[in-house]
Amino acid sequence: MNNDKSFSILNVSDQPVVTRRGVLKAGSALSLAIAAGPLLTACAAKGPVAGTLAPGPFLRVGSDNVVTVIARNAEIGQGVFTGLATLIAEELDADWNQVVVEAAPADPTKYANPGFGPMQGTGGSNSMASSWEQMRQAGAVARAMLVAAAADQWGVPAAEITVSAGVVSHAGKSKSAKFGELAGRAAQLAVPKDVALKKPEQFVLIGKDAARVDAKAKATGTATYTQDVKLPDMKVAVIIAPPKFGATVKSFDATAAKAIAGVSDVVQFKHSVREGVAVIAKDYWTAKKARESVKVVWDESKAYTKGTDQMFAEYKALAAKPGVEAKKVGDVTKAGAVRFVEATYEFPYLPHAAMEPLNCVAHITDAGCELWTGAQLQTMDQTLAAALLGIKPEQVKINSLFAGGSFGRRSNPKSDFVQEAVAIAKAGGQGKPVKLVWSREDDMHGGFYRPAFFHALKAGLDAKGNLVSWEHRLVGQSILDGTPLMPPGAPIDPLSIEGAANLPYDVPNLTVDVHSPKSEVTVQWWRSVGSTHTAYATENFLDEVARATGKDPLELRRSLLAKQPRHLAVLNLAAEKAGWGQKLPAGMSRGIAVHECFGSVVAEVAEVRQVAAGKYKVERVVCGVDCGLVINPNVVKMQVESSIGLGLGAVAQGGITLKDGKVEQSNFHDQPVLRLNQMPAVDVHFVAGGAKPTGIGEPGLPPIGPAVAGAILALSGKSLHALPFTRSGVTLV
Repeated sequence: MNNDKSFSILNVSDQPVVTRRGVLKAGSALSLAIAAGPLLTACAAKGPVAGTLAPGPFLRVGSDNVVTVIARNAEIGQGVFTGLATLIAEELDADWNQVVVEAAPADPTKYANPGFGPMQGTGGSNSMASSWEQMRQAGAVARAMLVAAAADQWGVPAAEITVSAGVVSHAGKSKSAKFGELAGRAAQLAVPKDVALKKPEQFVLIGKDAARVDAKAKATGTATYTQDVKLPDMKVAVIIAPPKFGATVKSFDATAAKAIAGVSDVVQFKHSVREGVAVIAKDYWTAKKARESVKVVWDESKAYTKGTDQMFAEYKALAAKPGVEAKKVGDVTKAGAVRFVEATYEFPYLPHAAMEPLNCVAHITDAGCELWTGAQLQTMDQTLAAALLGIKPEQVKINSLFAGGSFGRRSNPKSDFVQEAVAIAKAGGQGKPVKLVWSREDDMHGGFYRPAFFHALKAGLDAKGNLVSWEHRLVGQSILDGTPLMPPGAPIDPLSIEGAANLPYDVPNLTVDVHSPKSEVTVQWWRSVGSTHTAYATENFLDEVARATGKDPLELRRSLLAKQPRHLAVLNLAAEKAGWGQKLPAGMSRGIAVHECFGSVVAEVAEVRQVAAGKYKVERVVCGVDCGLVINPNVVKMQVESSIGLGLGAVAQGGITLKDGKVEQSNFHDQPVLRLNQMPAVDVHFVAGGAKPTGIGEPGLPPIGPAVAGAILALSGKSLHALPFTRSGVTLV
């Protein structure tokens, strides 16, 4: 059997798309030999044709024997296309090699995320959890219809028919047929309402390793991203953004820029987030060079003009006063503590800095607006783009493409960069498609960072050194405030205190409160959201309590988690696999941390070696993971590994700072990400069990910072209270 397959990129538009290998005309396909496995389409195709079985919005079985999975979740590098294909193929009993994946169109009536309500979007590590039954049901329904069609054609009871690897068979009559041979007949049947789903012991694909469906396309440069899109008469736009958050355009002079050959226009744009100036030209280089000659005068009367030091001074002052109560257990004033341990922690703004800076193609016509982008919150993008143009959301068509990372940035509840593309196309597109391209510097200065936070903690100990009280005060901007996602009447943004208000440790007296100061600096979720800072503060502080009482960090956690079996299980698993307690070479130590978020619990042990004064090498990280039922172990391990890489880079050397309201960083030279030579070896181990999957895209990130900091504390006696580590004179090599 020939294991090679042809890989096709299908285009939803009648316009051509440029890939890294050339131009595709409408309806054409780019083919190359790839290894056996599901095929992949970058955008949704135009729907079923005659002879196609399409019992619902998530699945088509064609007469050509191709099973098409329509993915409602965005593929931003997390492997969701592979997971969704696995769920459907499992219940359908399809051959993994006959499956293709398409991105769903923007249509919340069909593709709403069950975890988001009536909204289509991807985030919160909920793709597999929210799709678990929905996608399996779709596969099971299609399977039942194919079986019914075979039973009718062969004149046999449906109960006697079997399905395996894309072939429907009846042993008694020696009959068999591929899905494609039955699709047309099956399409004439009524769609069953009730179908049985497989039991775990019947799974063939779920729980097994499989190559990612997007791996080959991305490795060979044939996957289509926004930057690859090229439409007839398309222009490219670059922006001149306000140098300070909240500044507005007073005036601008574009005389010199407009004199440059290839420049179409220089326009002022405005949307609900900000305003600025855009240069529109025939290509990116021309637009970029012309931008340098545009002179803009800014009105900074309402702009943010403070520096990072001043901001944290204000945060510290707030932390000296009671905030809004988020959690209270017992009474910390009557806990009987005779000794206290106190610490404060500072966390900077963090940029997402995904590999692909933000971009979007917008084409405004009499019929509406068409967008090409790595869409992550399609419904918000549709709604806000429509509001900007004064049209209906359904008049905004979104072609969802691959996104080169996101870490939360593309799921912007204010759709800032999408609005920007639409506003520029409206102001100067002249009815032609306009591709907005942010540079890395634009991306770094663009705001919507992980909020900066200040934490103050105080632990009370009794005469025996037992932990009897815990006080935790947080100060930082709300992410949800001012968005439609803030719970009505809620006094506290739940994202600010997650991981703190649900502290898993059994402390008899506990209080958690929060201050949420407002600022012109825009903030947004960042991979693992509130847990990015709460896990570090709580876990590192617990290490300080252990050190103050002379207790082993692992044993202290065990003693406080007796009522938390999931936490205890992953903690013990990670400790066992890492050899906690076993002697390490001189100059090495271990740190441990455990945290729950997005329905999953992850524990990590970091092995750290001191290589010189103030310089450390993270050699190995051992993980215990409880994410429920594991659909694809290979993909889950990738997610944990990438979470560790991103989280380690952030705590070690990440952070946005401001001086007089201006962002000081601009690119990877002064906002470095983790380099390959800094990445530790990672061992991932799963806790057995779980009836369904829970989140995994984010839960691997929070424990890495405190686990490494705990190992450094054990080596040096120095606790790292101000992030990144470089602020405390610590460098990871």
